Amino acid sequence: MADLQLDQLTDRKPVKLEKNGKTICVTRIGNEVFAIDDTCSHSEASLSEGEVTDFKIECWLHGAEFDLRTGEAVTLPANIPLETYSVTVNANSVTVEI
Repeated sequence: MADLQLDQLTDRKPVKLEKNGKTICVTRIGNEVFAIDDTCSHSEASLSEGEVTDFKIECWLHGAEFDLRTGEAVTLPANIPLETYSVTVNANSVTVEI
């Protein structure tokens, strides 16, 4: 488990979180928070350095996009989905189940 504060997360600005040997990309969209593997399934690029539009995050290296809600690869060159993690928001506390 990893704990964050909601007010520390900027809307649509992904952050990298490292916990228990995993590297996770955490993104706030409004009052919702999403957590997905940070490494693009197409290359070894960090998704937390990418851009967020709608509910998708784009890999900065080759432009592959992933759905933050499901981990699904929605544009090529990536075609392998990423693992997503359960997130609970309680008032200002954000908990990511890793």
